[in-house]
Order: sequence, then structure tokens, then C-alpha cells
Amino acid sequence: MRTIFHNGLIHTGTETLDGHAVIITGTRIKEIRKGVDVARETTPDGPPTVIDLEGGHLSPAFIDLQIYGGKGMLFSEHPSVDAIKATYRYCLEGGAAYFQPTMATQSDDLMNAAIDAVKAYDGKGVLGLHLEGPYINPAKRGAHLESFIQIPETKKVEILLERAAGHLTMMTLAPERCASDIVAQLLEAGVVVSAGHTNATYAEALEGFGWGIPVATHLFNAMSPLSHRAPGMVGALLDKGVPVSVVADGYHVDFPVIGLAKRMLGDKLFLITDAVTENDRGTYRHQRSGDKFVLPDGTLSGSALTMIKSVQNCVEHIGIPLDEALRMASLYPARVMGLEARLGVIAPNKEASLVWFDNEYRVKKVFLAGEEML
Repeated sequence: MRTIFHNGLIHTGTETLDGHAVIITGTRIKEIRKGVDVARETTPDGPPTVIDLEGGHLSPAFIDLQIYGGKGMLFSEHPSVDAIKATYRYCLEGGAAYFQPTMATQSDDLMNAAIDAVKAYDGKGVLGLHLEGPYINPAKRGAHLESFIQIPETKKVEILLERAAGHLTMMTLAPERCASDIVAQLLEAGVVVSAGHTNATYAEALEGFGWGIPVATHLFNAMSPLSHRAPGMVGALLDKGVPVSVVADGYHVDFPVIGLAKRMLGDKLFLITDAVTENDRGTYRHQRSGDKFVLPDGTLSGSALTMIKSVQNCVEHIGIPLDEALRMASLYPARVMGLEARLGVIAPNKEASLVWFDNEYRVKKVFLAGEEML
């Protein structure tokens, strides 16, 4: 089956094309061609499916590496296959074809339930599980519950990894709370280790990066700040250009500060939603407060973002060019997860995972490996 997208701007991840069409066959992008007359296109199987972009935009589909739930089902508190499905529906509405359901610092039982839910999920779009904790610093716990925070032990990490069986794809931890062998243990198992919820000094941060920690979690939030006598984790990230996510809602980080970080970090800064959903049971009782979520005591606990809204905010409030904002939502997360060989770019032989949105940043359709998901 062949599908042709035409009559819109094509954001390939390397350039913007006008007057071109993207042609996909099965799960892959076949070609990008200029001046296609869709009325004359045919195959031995008959005419292709034609999608008129109506003057809108076609981009690589977005990838959200940190999201806690959606549609009233908080995976982070009530991990289940149903919660994953609800979260994916929320992701698709925001243009994300791929995501990592994320578990906040929790009990061992709930972490195990999260692993089991991801393993049992037989649907599409899930890259794997992101555990944000429990190996974080209490001084930078943010909305995380201190009683669940742990110091990692080699044997316990081994048991966790055995249970996960490859389904744990990212873990946020505080490097100053972990020994180098713990980080090595996770990295050797294929887990992307991310520095976050950390009070590391500049020297401790550099030591963690020297162990192989490749990325960091939500720049400025829940990490030691940049000071003129104590550069902290923020200073280390900005100085060394380490890839780091950011929550671009204007509440977690003020927009001008994101702009400053973007100018310093360039293609190392990428978008996550850090989104939660309403929840009135269990440990993390998120309440909506305008365009953000808070705990009952008023602590900022998560965003109400979608990925397309993150892109829009980058363009309209920070002044980042649309092409670059789209890369922050697609190509750069793909790189973090080692998936850039197939995702994040519209080019021949790449996976046909695409998002079509209009000039008002309304998502019209999302495709996952050539299949229409929204």
C-alpha cells in the first residue's frame, strides 16, 4: 500500500521543502519528490492513498521520553496496560507516536507493577519504561515522596534488571548518590542513565558524566543551580554541552531562560512533556491548576503539556525557528535513545512515523510505521 502526502511544508529534520510530496510504502518512506501530480500516480495495486496536507506541515512524529499518564489514568501511580493505552491516546493527540511511560519514585511493588505492565502491553508506541527514581537526592526530590527514595545496591539493581528483561530503557538518578559500578551496571544492560533530581556539585556532575552518564533530566528543575561560586549540575550541563530535556510550559522554566539555554546548548536541548493527569488516589494526588498540575500542598508536580504545545511554545514564546523546535521534539530525543537511524528524519528508507499539523498547531493525523494512529 502506497500513501502520498502533498500540498504542505515538509520538515525533513534537515530542511523545509515546499512543493514536494512524501511517498511511503508499507512501514517505510520510499521517496520525497518535487512536482508530483497525484492524479496521475498509480501502482499495479491501484491508485495510492492521497493525503492533502491543506497547506499545513508534515514532520517526523514526536517522541516523548517522560510522561506519567493521560486521560485521567496516572500510570505513575496506578501502573497497568489500560493506563499505558490511555497515555498513548493523550500522546497521539499531541503528535507523539512514541513515548516512555514514566514511574515516579515509588515502592518496589509499584515499580515491579510498572515493569510488568510495560512487558504485558502488546500495543504500539512504547519505547520502554522510564524510572524517575528511586535513586535520587532527597534535597532535590521536588514532588517525589522522600520515604520511597533509596540508595542503590548492586544486587537489588540486578534483580530489577532481570525482572525488566530489556523493558527498562531509561532511569533518572542522582550521580552523587550512586557508585560508578551502579551506573555501569545500568549502562551495560542498555538503560539510558539520566542525571536528575540531583544536588551534585560541579565536580560530582563531571565525575558522573565521566562514568558514561549520557543525558540529564529536565534542565533547571530539581537540580543544583548555577551560581558564581558553585556551578552545580546546571553549570556542568551548560559548560559541557550534555544532552538534557526541558519542560517548555513557562512554569517549570521561564521562557527567556529556556531561550538562553538553547543558545548555549544548541542541538543538545530536547523537549519532554513531563505531563501528569488528574489523580485523587494514592501517593501522587495531582490537581490541575490552570495550565499545570500541583500536589494538594501546592508543589508543582507536572505539566499539562502535549508535545505539539511544547513546539508551539518554543516558536511563539522563545523565538526558536519551527524547524528547530520540531527537531527538539523528534530528532534529538531519537538520538538520546540511539534511534536516529530510523526515527526523527523524513528520508528514504526511514520509518514512516509522521505527524501532520496545521498552521494553528492542531494535530490532524499521526502515523506510526505507516499506520494511521490518529
